[in-house]
Amino acid sequence: MSTNDACVIVGASLAGAKAAQTLREEGFDGPLVLIGDERERPYERPPLSKGYLTGKDAREQIYVHPPQWYAEHNVDLRLGIAVTAVDPAAREVTLADGSRVGYGKLLLTTGSSPRRLPIAGAELERVLYLRRVEDSDRIKEAFQSASRAVVIGAGWIGLETTAAARAAGVEVTVLEMAELPLLRVLGREVAQVFADLHRDHGVDLRFGVQVAEITGSGGAADGVRLSDGTRIDADVVIVGVGIMPNIGLAQEAGLEVDNGIRVDERLCTSYPDIYAAGDVANAFHPLLGKHIRVEHWANALHQPQTAARAMLGRRDAVYDRVPYFFTDQYDLGMEYAGYVEPGGYDQVVFRGDVAGREFIAFWLAGNRVLAAMNVNIWDVNEQLQTLIRTAQPVDPRMLTDPQVPLESLLPNAEHR
Repeated sequence: MSTNDACVIVGASLAGAKAAQTLREEGFDGPLVLIGDERERPYERPPLSKGYLTGKDAREQIYVHPPQWYAEHNVDLRLGIAVTAVDPAAREVTLADGSRVGYGKLLLTTGSSPRRLPIAGAELERVLYLRRVEDSDRIKEAFQSASRAVVIGAGWIGLETTAAARAAGVEVTVLEMAELPLLRVLGREVAQVFADLHRDHGVDLRFGVQVAEITGSGGAADGVRLSDGTRIDADVVIVGVGIMPNIGLAQEAGLEVDNGIRVDERLCTSYPDIYAAGDVANAFHPLLGKHIRVEHWANALHQPQTAARAMLGRRDAVYDRVPYFFTDQYDLGMEYAGYVEPGGYDQVVFRGDVAGREFIAFWLAGNRVLAAMNVNIWDVNEQLQTLIRTAQPVDPRMLTDPQVPLESLLPNAEHR
């Protein structure tokens, strides 16, 4: 077959692997090339800050497919080599070794990279970021010998690594510029739950602070100095201050970029035959009527399946799933569905025991459920997603009353 028949995927990640799997399952039997700059075969990232980091999950559990799957499905898996350029006119990609690979359809699953701290000492040894499996290995190893850790950033990665550190017996100080952890994501009402959770597990939370520098001796970090002069000792410093979408290839190729690679509801970019999925995709969401970029596992799992079908010309290939993510910290397990921008809701109401961390939270606007979070309550997220998807007004008093079954609030409940 000619290269015009080939499907090429740049990014050997969960998203890339699921796209390859879907292409084969949907009947594509042409050349299929999956290229990644990591030497590891495609793996899932959530365990890196959860089960794999804490030692509960074995390394083999993180991989998307067994090693033999790629050969068995005639997937040309090229690891440890970066794609350096995309040429839409020539319909080919250039690799770091100078070789070129032609494509008929191209999917970019280039993911994202951690934001780096632009401060003195940020490049010292024992200043660690978490994105790849080797990063998780370094952090896990550091926890075995460290007695004190500083975590900069109280987002999901910061809090999950904090929980792992405490499980390993490490004393932790968390530094956050905002007033509460996850404040922009969850709002004050629910952010307080996570602040209380970590304080109850002995974490020193310091909010409204700014890091001035990371101090060191012998080339390795030994503490953090705040803008007010306060110094905090540390054997290891973990930085979790957000991620940036890897848009370089797309931008240089002339694709439209805007907080990621801008794509439509079919995950197609501004260039025909080039698609994007996962962390890097700023996709138009039909349910929300706007472009959003979601940096969570569910998008990396499901978006590439839609992209693969769109690449094969399936006209019904539209990505309209309700955004979803989850976390595990200490004895708290949570699922979140929906999408709310900071300040984009009227009120948050709760069903259940908030103090006991067994509840459902609902974010409302005009009595419509925009998002919901179930904490240590299971087998309800599908119902919560239905409430969000239908966008029908709901009486908040019924949402908060545990005696009112969630099923009764769903559309056509009387017919169930």
